[in-house]
Amino acid sequence: MTHGAFDVAPGALPQERQLVFVYGTLKRGEKNHHWLEGASWQGEAELSGVLLHDLGPFPMAVIGEGTAIGEVYAVEERGLARLDELEGYPRLYDRQMLTLNDGRQAWVYLGRPRQVGHAPLVVGGSWHATKT
Repeated sequence: MTHGAFDVAPGALPQERQLVFVYGTLKRGEKNHHWLEGASWQGEAELSGVLLHDLGPFPMAVIGEGTAIGEVYAVEERGLARLDELEGYPRLYDRQMLTLNDGRQAWVYLGRPRQVGHAPLVVGGSWHATKT
């Protein structure tokens, strides 16, 4: 049996895992996806009640009348702590447990409205890094 980079290693029992909804640089194919090593992919999802803003090198979601499209991962406690470090929680981002459109509850990293200022909205709610 082969195990991908994001599966639980053979012989290791999964610890208590929590779901995390990611919508930016942590998504597959993006520059920070490697921070999810050890997490298991749980599929794509949508989250209503947030607006996604394009800050250039990364997006930021804030509470608002919109929908973000992203991916869901199951992470262990140490994986969540690593994500907190990357996301600058609680200084840069806040982490809140929200209900996804499919009914699952997941942690979501949210910014504050003052942080997005005049940053443009992400049309359609799905962010991808600009490839040069």
